[in-house]
Amino acid sequence: MEPYYDPDASLEILRKKTLGIIGYGNQGRAQALNLRDSGLEVIVGSLRDETAGQAEKDGFVVRSVAEVAERADVIALLIPDEVQREVYNDVLRTRLRGGQTLDFAHGYNIHFGLIAPPPDVDVIMVAPRMIGTEVRESFVAGRGAPAFIAVAQDASGHALETALAWARGIGATRAGAFKTTFAEETELDLFQEQAVWPLLFRTWTTAFEMLVEKGFPPEMVALEMYGSGEAAEIFREMARVGFFKQTRFHSQTSQYGTLTRASAIPFAKEIGDFMDKALAGIRDGRFDAEWRKEQAAGYPVFKKLRAQADSHPINNAEVEMRRLLRIKSE
Repeated sequence: MEPYYDPDASLEILRKKTLGIIGYGNQGRAQALNLRDSGLEVIVGSLRDETAGQAEKDGFVVRSVAEVAERADVIALLIPDEVQREVYNDVLRTRLRGGQTLDFAHGYNIHFGLIAPPPDVDVIMVAPRMIGTEVRESFVAGRGAPAFIAVAQDASGHALETALAWARGIGATRAGAFKTTFAEETELDLFQEQAVWPLLFRTWTTAFEMLVEKGFPPEMVALEMYGSGEAAEIFREMARVGFFKQTRFHSQTSQYGTLTRASAIPFAKEIGDFMDKALAGIRDGRFDAEWRKEQAAGYPVFKKLRAQADSHPINNAEVEMRRLLRIKSE
């Protein structure tokens, strides 16, 4: 990957432009605040809902999505993927003009051809590798969150400069903005969601169920597995010093137990096959077709799975665990 840092990016290309943020949720709020703090002019386009109220509380004038589309020079679509298509088709498609830039924080709709901007519009991606709250907190702390950047369409000849300027405006070039493609970002992100996290979720819920069946208190199991925050610290140290090097912070008993049992897992080939199948389904469009069919049907499978997750015994164990830790429940 080709990295870019603060000296490689200039805000000047955005200095006299109006930046439009469509959507004031997780990413929208963080990026709008960071861009404004970087001295840039930002307007927010939102429906009249609680996010619009938050934007006004933060000092932004909230306008309709249509007005932002007409006024802004750079438009960031920071709303869910499936909503992006609807908003683009209903509002943006007939209002975009030559010379504007359309920015995405995820490559899904462009990569799969679900949104096809006109040829006289720049299409870029600035995709922070953190959730919005951390994008904001790291900016305020002076660190910045890393991001992937990409150009899908360079009508102006300056699309990369615009992407870099946006990345600098939200603080990404402090940590590093890494040039990639819409395809790579989309496929890697979906792979993480469909191959890596499912294995972790299934491992932890299976462990929870087995240990409770063996007589361990549910809240004790939840605390040991992740509730204490140790797992989060392990992930943080992986990023800081290295995947295997972080094991040096644990006892030799821990290191030996982890390394010997990891190498002895009998279904490692099956895991690889599962991951390979997941990636193939992402690349050949099967997942996209499946997800669009699910949306069109009103999310029946998704709703069923969320209901199952909400009723899992681990939820009750967490309530008791948080009570014991004196953590206020959400």
